Amino acid sequence: MTDQDSVVVAIALGSNLGDRARTLDAAVAAIRRLLTDVEVSTYRDTEPVGVPAPQPRYLNAALVGRTNRPPAELLAGLQAIEESMGRTRPFANAPRTLDLDLILYGTLKVESPALTVPHARFRERRFVLEPLAEIAPELRDPETGATVAALLARLP
Repeated sequence: MTDQDSVVVAIALGSNLGDRARTLDAAVAAIRRLLTDVEVSTYRDTEPVGVPAPQPRYLNAALVGRTNRPPAELLAGLQAIEESMGRTRPFANAPRTLDLDLILYGTLKVESPALTVPHARFRERRFVLEPLAEIAPELRDPETGATVAALLARLP
């Protein structure tokens, strides 16, 4: 792939353990080594959603950039960043130092045991859509055709 063939990707970032802002800053710096033309939303302090209670509040953000890496390779890079920052997976939806989710990969749709793109639940998650709409409201969900801004507007 050439630079002209690169794909726009969207990644959601979250942290609810440790120094959340410092963790997100370090994650963004690491992701900049995987992507080009990176743009990052402001960080948002949010309530935990869909997790066993009680948990600390999250700091969430979204990031868009461009890549020539195939989706599985990009996912492996994101998981390596999570692990380097102390991410463990003791149980589903456990508190985490860092969570990096690949939300969109251009217009590609992937469904495998290791990766689902677009992310299966991003359309219902204000903590993903709000920061993503801040930096890339025109990005389209390849499944529904709706823009990120329209998906956000549909939330209750």
